[in-house]
Amino acid sequence: MKIERFEEILAWQKAKELTKNIYKLLAPIKDYGFKDQIQRAAVSVMNNVAEGFERRSDKEFKHFLFVAKGSCGEVRSMLILAKELDYIEKNTCADLILETERISKMLSNFIKMLD
Repeated sequence: MKIERFEEILAWQKAKELTKNIYKLLAPIKDYGFKDQIQRAAVSVMNNVAEGFERRSDKEFKHFLFVAKGSCGEVRSMLILAKELDYIEKNTCADLILETERISKMLSNFIKMLD
């Protein structure tokens, strides 16, 4: 199946859902520096998938997928801190971390396909 638009990429779709969930979950948090950082990292995952795809070069796409994967790790790191700061509950954190790990694996598989 040939992907015509980045919106068709499952990793982008999952990253978008993760981003929406993080925005909603952290809306009441008053630690604006923390909130801004995790939100920007989450947005970076989906946007790097989109930007890389739009470059129309496998080499550039692969680079942007690596950047997205790095941002996904940053989100995971921030989620761990959010739990330790009692910004989010343990179960919610575990669910979101699992989702970041799934997205990261999707990105890794996509990178392998471009090799």
